[in-house]
Amino acid sequence: MAFQDILVTTPADHVAAITLNRPEQMNTFNTRMAQELNQALLELDADPAVRVILLKGEGKAFCAGIDVKELAGKTPMEYQAWIETMEHPLVTISRLTKPVIAQVHGVAAANGMGLAAAADLVIAADNVRMGLTAINVGLNCVGPVIPVSRCVGRKKALELLLYGNLIQAQEALDLGLVNKLVPKEDLDDQALAWAAELAQKSPVAVRIAKTAFYRSEDLHYEARFAYMNEAFARLCTTEDAKEGVSAFFEKRPPQWQEK
Repeated sequence: MAFQDILVTTPADHVAAITLNRPEQMNTFNTRMAQELNQALLELDADPAVRVILLKGEGKAFCAGIDVKELAGKTPMEYQAWIETMEHPLVTISRLTKPVIAQVHGVAAANGMGLAAAADLVIAADNVRMGLTAINVGLNCVGPVIPVSRCVGRKKALELLLYGNLIQAQEALDLGLVNKLVPKEDLDDQALAWAAELAQKSPVAVRIAKTAFYRSEDLHYEARFAYMNEAFARLCTTEDAKEGVSAFFEKRPPQWQEK
């Protein structure tokens, strides 16, 4: 599929990159970009050559939210369908079998913060600022706060939702919104290196780990152990598990069978 508001590239072995490409609008979501992003995520997840998806933004910002130029003149049902389109990629990421790493710089606000929080992992530049800012223009971020709350907890999520302040890089790291902070000039190289490192792991083990994590997340404590143990048992029967253990004992790099 040809895209207009995103770019899809393959910068390293088994790593694909999606770049939000509306830099003049600080990569704010419009309907087309939301639809293209969702489609690209699904296509890359189905591509056997791809093991890790890197998600980033062109220009000064990762993503500053939703383009309010699309806001006016809708019925309540049209508004609901419109906002569901904007948030669809946030849900899709949790359904993919392949890990998504958000490479975040500049501002990640509103739906942009939600997108970063929805990613499986986040590496960010030390100049990043993040916030659920829609409350400042009389709206709110009740969709993006869902993945944010899973990172930061209930009280902090409500504070972010109700006050709309931007937090700085170190606080984002401390809250668990970011896995790694790096100097902004090193972000491209370090994000790609981190994604490439993950792409060297067993694709089967990564796929089962991510899928089991999300599917068990809302189960109660004992049921979660039962679900995870069943997933582990399935993994033990795979060719990759057998190859990984053999390679460990033989002191050689594993050759993943991807099955």
